[in-house]
Parts: sequence; C-alpha cells; structure tokens
Amino acid sequence: MKLSIIEQIAAEQKETLLQNDKGLPREALTTLSLLESHALIISGIRRCGKSTLLNQYLSQNKQDFFYFKFEDISLYDFQIKDFTLLDTVIKNSGTKLLFFDEIQVVNGWELFVRQKLDQHYQMVITGSNASLLSRELGTKLTGRQITKELFPFSYQEFISFRNENKGLESFMSYMQTGGFPEYVKTGNPDILSALVDDILYRDIVVRYGIKDASSVKRLLSCLFFNAAKLISPSKLKEIAGVKSPSTLLDYFSYLEASYMVQLMPKFSFSIKSQMLAPKKVYICDTGLIKAGTILLTENYGFLLENIIFLHLRRRTKELFYYNENNKECDFIVLKNGKIEQIIQVCWDLNSDNEDREIKGLIDAMHYFNQSAGCIVTLNQKDTIFYEDVAIEVIPVYEFLTK
Repeated sequence: MKLSIIEQIAAEQKETLLQNDKGLPREALTTLSLLESHALIISGIRRCGKSTLLNQYLSQNKQDFFYFKFEDISLYDFQIKDFTLLDTVIKNSGTKLLFFDEIQVVNGWELFVRQKLDQHYQMVITGSNASLLSRELGTKLTGRQITKELFPFSYQEFISFRNENKGLESFMSYMQTGGFPEYVKTGNPDILSALVDDILYRDIVVRYGIKDASSVKRLLSCLFFNAAKLISPSKLKEIAGVKSPSTLLDYFSYLEASYMVQLMPKFSFSIKSQMLAPKKVYICDTGLIKAGTILLTENYGFLLENIIFLHLRRRTKELFYYNENNKECDFIVLKNGKIEQIIQVCWDLNSDNEDREIKGLIDAMHYFNQSAGCIVTLNQKDTIFYEDVAIEVIPVYEFLTK
C-alpha cells in the first residue's frame, strides 16, 4: 500500500459517511458512551444500520474524527505492515477519535487496536461478525472493550420510521416486512435476497474457507423453515448434506456469529443437561423468513414468537425455554442471573389451546417461584387469575412498546 492511497481512501470514506442519510435516531444511540481506556465495539448483522448509527452519534456530539472502512476493494491488499502507514495518516488528521469498520478482515488488527488504546485514543469498532470481534479482542485487550449490539429496526422504530400508530395493522405490516432499514424504506425484495447471499458468501463461505457452499445454504433454508421450533443438529445432517457432526456444528457457529440465526437453550440448573437438550432456533428478522421460505400455511404463530425473541434479545442474552413435567413455556427471561419475566406466546388463545398454554406458563411460574407471568397474543387483552398466580394476556403491539 502507499501512504497517498490510504490518505485518499480515508478522505473519500469520511465524506461518504457524512453525506449518508442520518435516518431515524436508533434506540441504541442512547446507550453509546466512549471511554479513553476501552474500545467501544458495535457488532450486528450486515445492513442493520451500524454506519448510520455512527453518523447519528457524530451529528449529536459534534467531534472531529477519523473513519476507516477496511472492507473496501481498494484495500484488498492491506496487510498488518500497512498499519504503519495508516498510523501516519491518523496522526496527520490531528484527532484522537477513531472509527474502524470491519477491521477484523486484516490479520493482526487487534494489536493495532491495543496500540492506539495505549496511546490514549478513543476508539469505536464496528463489525458484522460477533465471534471474531469477541474472541480476538478478548485475547489481546484483556477486557479493555465495551460491546454493544445493533439489530434491525424494533417494532417501535418501525412505526416511528413509517409514522404509524401502534396497533394490529402496523404490527402485521412489521411482521411481514421485518426491520432492515433499507428494505423498510424501499420494499424491494431483492435487497433481502442480496443480503442473504452476501452474508453466506462473504461472512461464512469465504471467511472460513468452506468448499461446499451449497450445504450451508441448504442448512440455512431449513432453519428458516423451522424458525421458533426445536432443532437437533444431528437430524439436520442429511438435509444439509453434511457427513460430519462437527462440521454441522461449525456451520451453526458461523451462522450465529454472523447474527443470521440465534439458538436458545432449554433452562436447566445443570450445564450438561442444558447443552445436551435440543435448542430453539430463531432468525434475525421476520422479513428474511418471509423472503426465504415458502409458507404453506397462514398460521403465523412462529413469526410472532420469533419477533418476541428478537425483542427480548435486544435487552438480554439470558433467554431460555422451559420444558419440565411435560409442560412447556416459551421464554424464561433472566437479567444478571435473576428471573425477570416468564412469557408464553400464542397467536390466539382459544378453547383448543387455553389449557395447554396456561398450564405450561403456570408450571414454569411455580418452578421459579414467581407469582406473575404473561401470555403475548396477536390481539387479545385480559387478566387471568388461576390458583395462586396472576396471568396478564397482552396484545403483541402493546408488549413491544411497554
């Protein structure tokens, strides 16, 4: 690389960033804080709005900054030795606030980040691969990082963006559309198709050197079809065309790291039991499910449950399903190791399912010694007193905006 080329690229990228539409102020904006001693890591699936979030932060704080995006075709040959040239450009900029996008594509990047922290620079790193960021930074920075996650639009952000009111109509639209900002804005389905291909090939196939790309694509299609259901990796080997169980588990970890899918374990006080039990799979966005799956039924209960998962996942990683005494409950929500909510999800609470849904919720409440729980439905509102507990039945659009 040449110093003049890096200077030119940095100037062009900064100008492009500042010219981008600042869009809807994201909910995550209020959680961002910069420290001189720690790098701020913002990770999330591609196209969920990380660059826009940076632009919003800069507009709000009016600080001069240095911005460099490493996923640029002009930086294809960038290597660890070229960080010396980049360091010169940074020093010449005169700013102590650095923004690096997708820096993890360069081998040895974490050493450069550590150096800049030691030199008392404030630093924000954005990236689309959770495991690379956490694994490499955790090793080299020894805790000198604060991590935030960004997801596609929440329901509240969706209705704010569209200037709509909360209610059944806007929720149904959100369920069908999902929350990827560009798709919400344009409605062009090619955007979602291109996004899936981009993640599959750039973040998984190329990054991990997978020779059989079709097997990963088959696995993802199967997971789309089984959203909000229990899955067993061993049963998916044949569908994906993968012979080795370890290879299949690797594929799962890659899809999770890219934020495409999330796996939720069964609650158990035994870590071994938790690991051995089947997991529930959720997809990062219901718009992607609609775009990537041929739905043979209009029973959208699984999409409703997927949306509830994403809503809860924005707030905590401590999410589990409950399955004991032949009773099931969809979500056990913990915060700092303590029970915060017990939630059952049901598209329509009726005479056919009421007994099963209520008893599953109550069994979980008794198991955790909780006196209150809720059932999230599409459009029903009620309060149920059963034995010694109170159950709130709440429409999803109210639950998502509480």
